Amino acid sequence: MSDLLVRLRGRGWRLTAQRRVVAEVLDGDHVHLTADEVHARAVQRLPEISRATVYNTLGELVGLGEVMEVATDGRARRYDPNAHRPHQHLVCSGCGTIRDVQPAGDPLADLPAEQRFGFAVATAEVTYRGICPDCA
Repeated sequence: MSDLLVRLRGRGWRLTAQRRVVAEVLDGDHVHLTADEVHARAVQRLPEISRATVYNTLGELVGLGEVMEVATDGRARRYDPNAHRPHQHLVCSGCGTIRDVQPAGDPLADLPAEQRFGFAVATAEVTYRGICPDCA
């Protein structure tokens, strides 16, 4: 059973066949699918699943904090099931491939106090950009 399915069961989230298929499609490392990609893969497993159901389920998963919405450079939003594992993203400027990375430093600690302007900083998002081997 996928990590996402385990988390959802632990929360008591009602797993209909449609919700289960969406969660199964999102399972894995470095998964950053668009809603249309989730739908296309879900249809292979459950042909009667509708696009609206996929979009609604993704919205619920984001609302629950079990999936993160990732947007890079005006491209379609992507859905990342690794919401509970601290990580940043490495994005190919050519094809848009996204990989999860865990840099050694702490981006919160790296922001000097004088540049916080009195903010109580809680999180930081760092996006690394470059060209992947396929686009190079």
